[in-house]
Amino acid sequence: MTAQLSFPLEKQGLKTNAKLHANLGTARLVEHALAKGEGKLAKDGPLVVETGRFTGRSVKDKFVVRDATTEDTINWGNINQPMSPEHFANLKADFLAELEGQEELYVADLFGGSQPEYRVNVRVITQMAWHSLFVRTLLVRPTEDELAGFEPEYTIINLPSFKADPERHGCRSDTVIAVNFTEKLILIGNTEYSGEMKKGVFGLLNYLLPAQGVMPMHCSANVGADGKTAIFFGLSGTGKTTLSADASRTLIGDDEHGWSDDAVFNFEGGCYAKMIDLSAEGEPEIYATTKMFGTILENVALDEETREIDFTDTSKTENTRGAYPIDYIPNTSEKNLGPVPSNVVMLTADAFGVLPPIARLTPDQAMYHFLSGYTAKVAGTEIGVTDPEATFSTCFGAAFMPRHPSVYGNLLKERIAKGSVQCWLFNTGWTGGKYGVGSRMPIKATRGLLNAVLDGKMDAVEFRKDPNFGFDVPVHVPALTEAGIDQSVLDPRSTWADKDAYDAMAQHLVQLFVENFEQFVDYVDDGVRQAAPGAAVAV
Repeated sequence: MTAQLSFPLEKQGLKTNAKLHANLGTARLVEHALAKGEGKLAKDGPLVVETGRFTGRSVKDKFVVRDATTEDTINWGNINQPMSPEHFANLKADFLAELEGQEELYVADLFGGSQPEYRVNVRVITQMAWHSLFVRTLLVRPTEDELAGFEPEYTIINLPSFKADPERHGCRSDTVIAVNFTEKLILIGNTEYSGEMKKGVFGLLNYLLPAQGVMPMHCSANVGADGKTAIFFGLSGTGKTTLSADASRTLIGDDEHGWSDDAVFNFEGGCYAKMIDLSAEGEPEIYATTKMFGTILENVALDEETREIDFTDTSKTENTRGAYPIDYIPNTSEKNLGPVPSNVVMLTADAFGVLPPIARLTPDQAMYHFLSGYTAKVAGTEIGVTDPEATFSTCFGAAFMPRHPSVYGNLLKERIAKGSVQCWLFNTGWTGGKYGVGSRMPIKATRGLLNAVLDGKMDAVEFRKDPNFGFDVPVHVPALTEAGIDQSVLDPRSTWADKDAYDAMAQHLVQLFVENFEQFVDYVDDGVRQAAPGAAVAV
């Protein structure tokens, strides 16, 4: 029996003998996943799955077709790697042959984007039931009426069984993620990591929206009782999801958003949070989702007898993840959108222990730090890393940005200036020394400072000029005392036992910023160039 789709696969030129399961709900997809041995139920109801040898995105295996559409609009390089139309034609032909021979397939018709004027219709075809559950959880789910008239604009085909041929398909290995903007098609082969689908849609919107004057962002967002929106930029592990999941504020979303003329809107209908060391005490809202039916937990340790989950176990990967519908978090936005931002918060986990826990940025400084996209890896997280290593990911999401970074940077600067938005840089990393010497910034300190910002309590605070980075740093914030945190944390140098070591480390980090930003100097105005850390002026 073939499932009914409002827009049949045949109209897309897709042929298959498979039994189709179209737009199944959560319960039925969980049943299918369990029946096929794709996962197991944990004690409290979530589906626990493993993603095989890939526990993260395979960045080096992702390609964009280079043709007349993309030749002058894609920022070609190590991230946006080109694939020729001829190689893609071979890949597509082999993919469709693999599709035709499947016994079972799952089809999900979904929206990328919550603001109707800017969303795209995405059809996702998968071999695995849990992949369909994942993408249905993470994207925006149409209503029954919307499904009745749904016509796919973009299509993702995800076949973990497909093995690519580098010579025939113009790729690097037998794993491939190929994006064709002209044919509006994404092909994913030989990986079970679900995040490839999520980020595939993010990449689509990051390509499409700037042409419509909308700023696409790798950020979380929430709204206060005063109706003011805050957005949080940050790379993985900086606290983007944690800080936005605040029960006292309305959550718009935890990862991907657009900033239009009249709204901040979520690209998604779900959240994809890191599970490592998750606890009820530290992150109660997120922890609660791990005890709900419909949540998917990836690569977590599961006791076979008790079906209890151990979030401290990283034997499979440190990148353990949980996917859940956004309404599993209390107090979420009904329409996944809110007003344009009043505050922009950029998060970094500085493992060098140099940056203060909070700094106020001018629009030029905001663009500088946005283009820099700084955080730091810590020793032990990757083979060969013994000291902190700086990571600069442009726009806090370089891997998902098809266009040149200056396109997104200029959009951000324009919107900040237009809305008189306050901008802040938060260090959720280390204080009192670098990683291995100092300690992690207390979450109570970060939350206290963030609440002071969002409650408008920073207006009366005295600021000093940071001698290394030139931004404004508060001298005394009452919210810290209220949280039981010593005010000395505001001056990172004072927290180091060896002040000379701090000065040397600060200059080292400044120089890393300067060297990284050289790639953008010709694309920004003098105001942004002057917003560079102190060493930049001397260069």
